[in-house]
Amino acid sequence: MTTMEDVLFLLCSNLKLERDVGVAELLKAITACCDADRLNFSSRLLQMLSNPESTWEIKQGCLLGAKALVPYLNFENEREVDFAQDIKTVAQTLLTDVEVRVRLAAGEVLGSLCARLGPEIYCDCKDYVLNQIQINLERQVAEDVASRQEQQETEKLMEKLAGPPQRRNSADSAKIFHDTAGWKNLETSMKCLQAMIDGCGANFQPFVDQELLDLTFMILTHTNRFVRETGFYVCASLVACGNAAQDAEGRDSVSEVNPIFAFGHQFSQHLGKGLADNWSQVRLSASVATRKFLLSLPNAQSREHFYAVLLPRMCLNRYYVAEGVRIYSQETWRQIAGAEGKELVQKYIPYVVDYYISATESDNHAVREAACACISELGSKIRPEAVRPYVDRLLNTLLTCFRDYSWPVRDAACLACGNFISCFPEESRGLLPSLYPLFFRNLGDSIPSVRQGGAAALGSCAKVYGKEAATMMLDQAIQGLKDVQNQPSDTEKYASDLSEREPGRTSPLIFGVITKRQRDNDLELHTDQQMYSCGSLAPKLGRGCDHKFQKPPQPWEMADGCVHLVAELVQIPWVVSAMPTNATASAASSETRESNIISAINAMSAACHYKHYAYHLAFHETVCKQLPVIARGLGKKAFKAVVADFFDAIFYSLECENALTSSAASQCLNQLGTFLGPSILRARVEQHNPNFVHHLDANVFIAPL
Repeated sequence: MTTMEDVLFLLCSNLKLERDVGVAELLKAITACCDADRLNFSSRLLQMLSNPESTWEIKQGCLLGAKALVPYLNFENEREVDFAQDIKTVAQTLLTDVEVRVRLAAGEVLGSLCARLGPEIYCDCKDYVLNQIQINLERQVAEDVASRQEQQETEKLMEKLAGPPQRRNSADSAKIFHDTAGWKNLETSMKCLQAMIDGCGANFQPFVDQELLDLTFMILTHTNRFVRETGFYVCASLVACGNAAQDAEGRDSVSEVNPIFAFGHQFSQHLGKGLADNWSQVRLSASVATRKFLLSLPNAQSREHFYAVLLPRMCLNRYYVAEGVRIYSQETWRQIAGAEGKELVQKYIPYVVDYYISATESDNHAVREAACACISELGSKIRPEAVRPYVDRLLNTLLTCFRDYSWPVRDAACLACGNFISCFPEESRGLLPSLYPLFFRNLGDSIPSVRQGGAAALGSCAKVYGKEAATMMLDQAIQGLKDVQNQPSDTEKYASDLSEREPGRTSPLIFGVITKRQRDNDLELHTDQQMYSCGSLAPKLGRGCDHKFQKPPQPWEMADGCVHLVAELVQIPWVVSAMPTNATASAASSETRESNIISAINAMSAACHYKHYAYHLAFHETVCKQLPVIARGLGKKAFKAVVADFFDAIFYSLECENALTSSAASQCLNQLGTFLGPSILRARVEQHNPNFVHHLDANVFIAPL
């Protein structure tokens, strides 16, 4: 059995793991030890904490031991009362220790004392803790650098944060340093305040006054993101202690009993700013505080006072790119709105629209992307009558986002425009001359998911605007697929290296494989290029200047997007039913034949024959993925007439070295076998090329990636 002496030895270890074990063993031993052992143990803790020779590990371990010991103190014993007062004094002194882990443990001890003895501990420590917060709110970089070595390290950090040499030692570097570096013991003092508030619980309500709130709100607007993050957690503890009390008759007496409601509008304004903060960690802490704030109010009527500010921001964060913020916000929305989410958005639609539009102007591209997704949601989930007055504003906002330098924003704006066209076709018709070029530009974007989004948006237009729109899109798709033959092969750049590695072999197939290898290892393509963060330190490149940040589409990229477009159009029943039959095909005009879906599919199979460029396998992968979709759209009879045209491309992809393309071809064959029937597919393959049959048979026993 572990003795108290053994526990003390573990708590004073230099290893964190052993100190943690010491705390666990203390919790086991403390319930069984006698009063004398407990008193002796507490005296040893105080002795080691008061020893100036004690290392920070010993201090932290002893503080953690004291925190575990406090709930089991017997305050009928005068010596244990003295220990509580002594450990309070020591913990308060250690709030300014040079080691952050000691300061955090000291704050936890004070919180544990508040939980055991009540608000009088907070009253004793209040002035000291709040003064520590107040005096550390401001800093100068020079004041925090005590030595030349530390100053050099700080300068290196500022240069790294500032980016290129021309921006170093600028106002931007100082701002970024202040926004990201540590901030003395300000954060630990705030965490101590939070621990004491949590320890007091509902008994802390009388201490919530304007003076405390002014200091808290000052923290929430601090320049440093870590300080703001901690500040919102303090705010979360504050609002949690203000749960509504019940009066003698069981009715809620919010305005008189709950001080949080009395200061509710101040809280809601600052929480709204936190929910829209540029840093994801601050958004998450503000989301925690917002949920606790709203849940501290007893009913929907009391919450509605603050929905105009909080509801739009809560709604947008459900689509925020940071997973923690997104998942937490979705759960908050479920708890607060329940089954009435749509009705709440409709009720506060003016505030929602205004905030969504303002969010599309944020410096953070993740916020702009989420705003586009939310605008799309308005069109698909909210009653058309509620959204219709704002359609023009929302569509014009999406048009601006369509020119964003960030491709996720362009993609989200494209999908949102397609969604609005489906929901509000007449209101959107006037913007089609501006939208169609943007849709087709996304169709040839260098990002695969953007190309898919462009195809989906064009498919929505075809469903709404009928034959004229679909015919125009088919013409564009056919032309885009034919233009693959114009794709540059990078021969001029890599031909000399090709001749050295493969003398006498310059076929397009060999060149395409080797060219890709050369591009993957080309230092010029991967050196000294602009880097973009997924968070808030991304360069502020401006908006509406897309020509600077988006390269012209390559012919193969446009053809790849056209494959997705054909797959979208073939899902529209009347597009397929408009195909000329065998009896009427010869009588149809050349214009009609060039505009039907079969012509587009023929152009797609012809495009697969070009293998002279480095990314031809990526194009083949898309064809293999979309071919089963096209087959289901055409129907068995029509697809049987064209399936053989794709066998060469499918089996070429199946045997290639690219794992993703090979897997796509394998799944394509499996799905076509299910759709047409295994025996029919095998017969068609054997008729086309008997050499492919053994590959087809082997594929049945291969699990695709």
